[in-house]
Order: sequence, then C-alpha cells, then structure tokens
Amino acid sequence: MTGGESGTAREAPPLICVVGPTGVGKTEFALELAEAIGGEIVNADSRQVYRGMDIGTAKPTPEERARVPHHLLDVVAPGEPFSAGTFVRLADAAVADIRARGRVPLVVGGTGLYVRALVDGFWNGPPGAPGLRTALAGVAERRGPGELHRMLGRLDPASATAIHPHDAYKAGRALEVTLLTGRPASALKAAHGFPGRHEAVWLGLTRPRAELYARIDRRVDQMLDAGWVEETRRLLQAGVDPSGPGMNAVGYREIVRHLRGEWGLGEAAAAIRKASRNYAKRQFTWFLKDARIHWLEAVGVPVRALVGRLLRSNQLGVMRVDVSVRQTP
Repeated sequence: MTGGESGTAREAPPLICVVGPTGVGKTEFALELAEAIGGEIVNADSRQVYRGMDIGTAKPTPEERARVPHHLLDVVAPGEPFSAGTFVRLADAAVADIRARGRVPLVVGGTGLYVRALVDGFWNGPPGAPGLRTALAGVAERRGPGELHRMLGRLDPASATAIHPHDAYKAGRALEVTLLTGRPASALKAAHGFPGRHEAVWLGLTRPRAELYARIDRRVDQMLDAGWVEETRRLLQAGVDPSGPGMNAVGYREIVRHLRGEWGLGEAAAAIRKASRNYAKRQFTWFLKDARIHWLEAVGVPVRALVGRLLRSNQLGVMRVDVSVRQTP
C-alpha cells in the first residue's frame, strides 16, 4: 500500500470524491459544491495532468480555475508517463496542503483507478524486467499500440477491460506482471487487498444514456470548433510523439490521422464521438462495481440541499450521506 497521511487519514475529514463518465457534468457540479463548502479540487483525470493538452481533455478553463483552486493540472509534459502511483503521491500532498489551510478536498475525475488508488491503496506489483519491457515495447512498435491490449485481453481479460485500448503503457505493465508471475495481474491485485488510506464520501453523477451521448457528441463538436486540431498540430510541431503517453487521450490520435491526410475532418470527428461514447461505457462499468458510490442524476442536482446533509453529518467529519438514487446508469 502506498504511503499517505499515516496516522492522520482516519482522523481528518473525509475526501469528497466526485466521479462519473466523461461529459456527464462533473466540472460544473464540483465547482458549485466546492464553492458551497469551501473546497478545493484535486484533479483525478489521467489526461488533464498533461501540459498543453487543454481543449482535447476538456480541462477547466481559466475562469473556472479562478472560481475554485485546482490541483494536479498541467504537472507533466505529454511525452512523460504518469502512473497511478505518481498520482497518489502528488494527490496526498495536495490533500494535506488543502486540509492544512482549513479547506475541504474534492477529488474530481473519471479515472477510477486513480481515485480508488488514492482512497484504498495502490498495489505496485513485482519489479519490472527490463528485457521483457523492451520486448513488449518492440511488439507495440511493430504491430501498433493496440497489440499489447489484445495480448492482455487473451491473458487477463479483467485487466484489459479496465485499461484503455490505446494505453500501451498500462497494458504493457499489466502484461509484464502477468508474464513474470504466471498469474493475471487483476487476480494478484484482488488477492492483495486494500485496507484503506482515506475515509471518503463517493458521489457519482449520471444521466439517461441517450442524453449523455448527445452531450458527448455536442462537446466533441464544440472542442473541434475551439481549436482542437490546431492544439494537436502544435503538440506535434513541438516534438510530442503521437504514440506517447499523453496522446493516448481519446481524440488526439484520430486528429493525428486527419493531419496526416488519412481521414477527413468529418471522419475523424465521427470516430472521436464513437470512441468517447465507448469510453463513457467503460467508465460506467468501472464505477458501477463500487457500492460506495451514491448516484445522483446530474440534471438539477440540489447542491445546496446536499451540502446541508453533509454539514449536518458531523460537520464534514465522519459523513453518513443518505442520497436517494434518482437515476442509475
């Protein structure tokens, strides 16, 4: 288990984790909630940590960041790997800083692995084998980044379900663990057990599926209108590898294919919409397995009333939130 606020995590007010699929409205909800309770937001989106990737990751705008302080945005270059272990280390520091100033930490994002690792603990697995890692990297280079995910799907379907098909880094690490130990990485993680690191209240946002997909489609169009293609062009001109860690974010590789002349813009946009909807499905699959999440329909969430319930529950100490489920995914 990764170290955190040892000895203090149980005594401190719990984290408020706001999760849900892409495009559901987490940013707007979290801003209103943070303003109501004196909170600050710790980003838990695995692509918003990358500098220069603003439009394509739907990063909070300067105006939104001025409303509420944000942490863990723009912390690494697009070519640098960023792991769940790194996230936990940086998030622990941000949470401690927020609490030290008498504020409330809200962990907000759709990367379920990151939020769960922060709250429950993180399993690092066996040390890597440089020779095996080099061999797997060679496979990805020759056959494309999706080949590692396909291999993982045959050896460890559970891990493959939790990892994006384009994320060669995570797929490679899961393959590495599976091949080194002879057991699926997912089974080893499950057997490890996680005693917990932070008390947390989990709030999940959802919408009717058709409405969510329509929002996703509109947002893709808005992001393209806002200059997503030019943002991608600037990243490539700055030397960012299109197969690098940051560029695994949904949409960037499709735009790279457009810039290479392989796809027209309309074809790329359609592929991004489809990939985004599929990503939302995977996020729902991940979060629905966690019974701790109190699901809220994102349309018209009564934030002030919700805050009242939180405050009445031991003044944000050990919260016992009774949130009625109005719409489940």
